[in-house]
Amino acid sequence: SCVYTENCFVPTSEIIAVEETELNKKQRNTGKWQKMAKPHAFTVYYVKKARNHRWRCSDVTFWCVDEHLCNQWIQALKELLEMQKSRPKQLLVYINPYGGKRQGKRIYEQKVAPLFSLASISTDVVVTEHANHAKDNLFEVNINKYDGVVCVGGDGMFSEVMHGLIGRMQKDSGIDQNNPKAPLVQCNIRIGIIPAGSTDCICYSTVGISDPVTSALHIIVGDCQPLDVSSIHHNNTFLKYYVSLLGYGFYGDILKDSEKKRWMGPMRYDYSGFKTFLSHHYYEGTISFQPAKHTRGSPRDKDGCRTGCYICKRSEQQLAEQQKESGLKHEEDEEWKVIKGKFLAINAVNMSCACPRSPKGLSPAAHLADGSADLILVRKCSRFDFLRYLVRHTNQDDQFDFSFVDVHRVKSFQFTSKLSEDNESNVTDIGKKRFGQFCRDHPVCCCNIANSTWNCDGETLDSSAIEVRVHCQLMKLFARGIEENCKDEAAYSQSSVEQLL
Repeated sequence: SCVYTENCFVPTSEIIAVEETELNKKQRNTGKWQKMAKPHAFTVYYVKKARNHRWRCSDVTFWCVDEHLCNQWIQALKELLEMQKSRPKQLLVYINPYGGKRQGKRIYEQKVAPLFSLASISTDVVVTEHANHAKDNLFEVNINKYDGVVCVGGDGMFSEVMHGLIGRMQKDSGIDQNNPKAPLVQCNIRIGIIPAGSTDCICYSTVGISDPVTSALHIIVGDCQPLDVSSIHHNNTFLKYYVSLLGYGFYGDILKDSEKKRWMGPMRYDYSGFKTFLSHHYYEGTISFQPAKHTRGSPRDKDGCRTGCYICKRSEQQLAEQQKESGLKHEEDEEWKVIKGKFLAINAVNMSCACPRSPKGLSPAAHLADGSADLILVRKCSRFDFLRYLVRHTNQDDQFDFSFVDVHRVKSFQFTSKLSEDNESNVTDIGKKRFGQFCRDHPVCCCNIANSTWNCDGETLDSSAIEVRVHCQLMKLFARGIEENCKDEAAYSQSSVEQLL
């Protein structure tokens, strides 16, 4: 019989590996094992869940006197692991050695590579040497030999890998990315994120923590989380994709200013944020959007996106039914709402955009895979009111409960700045008049500010007129969404190691 000292329930889906264990003399001569003539042993490595969504690799060793019985257990458990078909066996890994605190290579080699090796995952590693190295490489490699692509870095590195993978899929399928109405081909190759950057918002919003070991274990057990991706176009020209934040005004200005201060490291965001808050620029323009009628939730409800989210599943089904009935060609006939105004911030988020400083994020009830984005419009208001709004990102109060804040769940939207509208109307004097208006409203500091910059997943995008469309579940991550905190760890699946033993 096998002996163990503690009760520990683990689903087979969360076993990492099973290995035969050689016991040294010191181990054999301790306590109860001393009575065994020649104990045989095997070790089970498994996921141990700690607080705040943190995962660790733990292990338990089982001893028995019968060598044949020991081998039987090893074989039986290995066969169970072989049945876990969602697990990757071959991964393509891109490491950004320059991102964050330049720790990407060290983090991968010391914390991640040993776990992949333990789980018998083979890897091809590419250390990127310049911007868009990973993106360009993804157009060349034999992508079909891999079960997934892993990026080691921050949100910028993820964005590069995502653009490469989605672009490759569309190219192979003959889809023109410049056509904003083209139905894009879904990416079935999952992306894994090993956080090692200045900002790891996407990892935090899909796993619940920015921790390399936790993310590596999610990849090993083969988790799968579908993810909405939004495309951005200007005049039938493709610009970019984003999965978390597209921000104009406040968050665009912060990014633009912080890019000049990269030497400051992550501190640059605090400095630029304070400076941008004091500047208090607003921007005039027109937003038009299509409400996401297929979604089950709303931005103001309390149903956050969690593992196995029923709202995402139902919304996906509802959207598929709608598209089947009406067809993509009739989308333009659907209802569009138009809002003109002066805005301090225009934010479109595909996920909560949670991070350690803002645990709820910009939109706490945003969903990862429901085919919609939450469009948040912050109208011109006093500095004090805007500060009250920003502070609510850090506490439990309803951040949309202000007269100057509007939030809409949308499936597509368009934005045109006032200056761009004026230029398109070919009335050259109007542009000058607008500059005059800005000078009267902000006589000291912003005579030369006419347009903001878009913050697109942490990268700048200069375009004063854009068209945005959400593509439902366009890609998949090695993640499972945010898990509910399970107090009763014993309420696990029936297929657990100890029940088998």
